[in-house]
Amino acid sequence: MNLTPLYDRVIVKSSAPDEVTKGGIIIPDTAKEKPMQGTIVAIGNGKLNDDGKITPLQVKVGDNVIYGKYSGTEITIEGEEFLMMRESDIFAIVK
Repeated sequence: MNLTPLYDRVIVKSSAPDEVTKGGIIIPDTAKEKPMQGTIVAIGNGKLNDDGKITPLQVKVGDNVIYGKYSGTEITIEGEEFLMMRESDIFAIVK
């Protein structure tokens, strides 16, 4: 991917939604929920402060993260779908 987000924005590849429940029930496409977990594939340089200095981001490429259900903007790059969001939309890093 040849895309670098600006400032405190990150690009996330969403995890695939569950196809089957734990009990073995197959979930149809119309009932699948939008995933709230994904992997960071690109990050910006950092947040620009009021004094003009850049604060580095706490997340890095490859981190698995949890984010808000309606966070980010959906974008398509080279036929793949990604989410672009601010670092503040990310709730946690999954280790």
